[in-house]
Amino acid sequence: MNGRTVLWIVVALLVLAAIVAAVLLARSRRARSEARQRDQARELRQQAEADRIAVQRREAEAARIDAEARAAQAEADARAADAAELEAKARERAQHVGGERAEVEERLRRADELDPDVRGGRRPVDGSDRDPRSGGPADDERAAPAGADEVAREEHRGATSSGASTEDVRRQRP
Repeated sequence: MNGRTVLWIVVALLVLAAIVAAVLLARSRRARSEARQRDQARELRQQAEADRIAVQRREAEAARIDAEARAAQAEADARAADAAELEAKARERAQHVGGERAEVEERLRRADELDPDVRGGRRPVDGSDRDPRSGGPADDERAAPAGADEVAREEHRGATSSGASTEDVRRQRP
């Protein structure tokens, strides 16, 4: 073998060694890159899982709040229905009572017309201080001027001490 052949063999071996080294280096870089990508993918999966759990919690909370809102709305609707029903009953009873009141007032008016002791449909002749229609104070007592009660008491005291009735004293007054 001559020197040139050896030189070509050495050069070929060096080129072959360089190619093998380049291939091995490329494989090692690719392996490191793949390992890095696997690590990144694992981290992304872990973050996604943590986020998925957080999203599920928020969804459950939103569903709970929605259920509470629907329950509150149903309760409000039921109360509104109850209120409408009570209002209708109240209107019905008020109409019924209004009719009864008119009937009672008509009977009282008729009784006042028939009663010889009632003057002008207002007050009994016997001097009673009660309105025959309502059983309450007579109309003139409701509109009595200030101090009239005291004058009436004085008249009553004077009448009872002299033996006369309050009505007698009132009739004597101008």
